[in-house]
Amino acid sequence: MRSGAAAGHTGYFHEAAVYDSERELLDIAVPFLLGGVAAGEPTLVAFGGPHADLLRRAIGGNSGIVYLAGGDMYARPAAAIAEYRRILTQFVAEGAHQIRIIGELDASAFGATWDWWARYESAINHAYDEFPLWSMCAYGAGTTPPGVLADVLRTHPRTADPDGGHTLSETYVDPMSYLGEPRPAAVDPLLRQAPAWTLVDPTPAAVRQAVRTTAPAALSSAGADLGGFMVAVSEGVTNAIRHGRGPVRVRLWISSHRMVLAVTDQGAGPKDPFAGLLPAPDADPGGLGLWLSHQLCDHVGMHRDASGFTIRLTAGDPDADR
Repeated sequence: MRSGAAAGHTGYFHEAAVYDSERELLDIAVPFLLGGVAAGEPTLVAFGGPHADLLRRAIGGNSGIVYLAGGDMYARPAAAIAEYRRILTQFVAEGAHQIRIIGELDASAFGATWDWWARYESAINHAYDEFPLWSMCAYGAGTTPPGVLADVLRTHPRTADPDGGHTLSETYVDPMSYLGEPRPAAVDPLLRQAPAWTLVDPTPAAVRQAVRTTAPAALSSAGADLGGFMVAVSEGVTNAIRHGRGPVRVRLWISSHRMVLAVTDQGAGPKDPFAGLLPAPDADPGGLGLWLSHQLCDHVGMHRDASGFTIRLTAGDPDADR
């Protein structure tokens, strides 16, 4: 039997916990976590250091709550989904009837990479719905930009309130509709300058070679996974050639500490709204490449406009030039 507000609910019970102070965060999180422990349910926290420490002090050290490394869990959206699905699958195999998780993104997610985290918050309504999961996603009202909070309420079916209430979100949009909405490309100041180069209808090998010859040396010394980025570059170009419509245009912008590569073709882009965030069904051409790219790059952006479908791949800190 499921306990708490999710009792009688089938599948994923997904809530946003928007708080105005640390006191409000504790008012939401502590009863939620202790209720899970009392019910014998796997109960997890995925916060960064300060708020994880706040909860430990409030609850005590021998509570039975599992603390995950928040920064590690939320390094990339697709990786977070894969790891949470692994954890959830294991708990269900061990007989769990409900799992409770409260997590919080680092504030860096609210900058240049918010578009893929917004897609994550929407997609997990589908990705976790096979599990008896009750989760809360915490957002500080004073530290979260208004546009991000608007997306939060559109991607969470419910909100958890400091007074113990659970309210349906009036602006919630189901994932199929939310992820299918046309969105403008995120503004990137690096792209206001001329690209380092432009190639039209190139082979993947030609693009890889061009990237190698222009990659900033600082990226290698900063620990960026340039090998992974090259795999993503190949997949992006190959998908455009095989599944898009020509001409295919590839552009690269560079600064001293990052690269952004854009691949544009004249097609409509992937039909699967979850493309990149979930491993593609066998019937989805090109989906595996998008999923790999989301695992290997520091940011992946996708958008459609009058010029066609564009995928942007970033190596290096996406906020570095802002």
